[in-house]
Amino acid sequence: MTPAPPSDAELDTMIRARLAASGIDLDQLPPGTTPDPETGAPGRDTVLASLRSFVRGTVTSLAAYQPPAPDGSADPALSQQRAPMMYPSISVEWRR
Repeated sequence: MTPAPPSDAELDTMIRARLAASGIDLDQLPPGTTPDPETGAPGRDTVLASLRSFVRGTVTSLAAYQPPAPDGSADPALSQQRAPMMYPSISVEWRR
């Protein structure tokens, strides 16, 4: 059973919390959807709608990700590459 997708209000709360943790306050943007005529800053509702769309798209693409199988049989596009090293011989011990 798949969980129900979050509502717009739930996403708004999550987005505001994440932005607040980074020191960004959306309340400083002009209210509504019309941009500020002097600065050109987008409206608060426009920014939240754009961020909700981004989060929903990110969750969908992350849900489609399949990690490599333990036996190493994975899609090469999804498998991780080895880190470049100046002296690769020292990494042999790390992979044992």
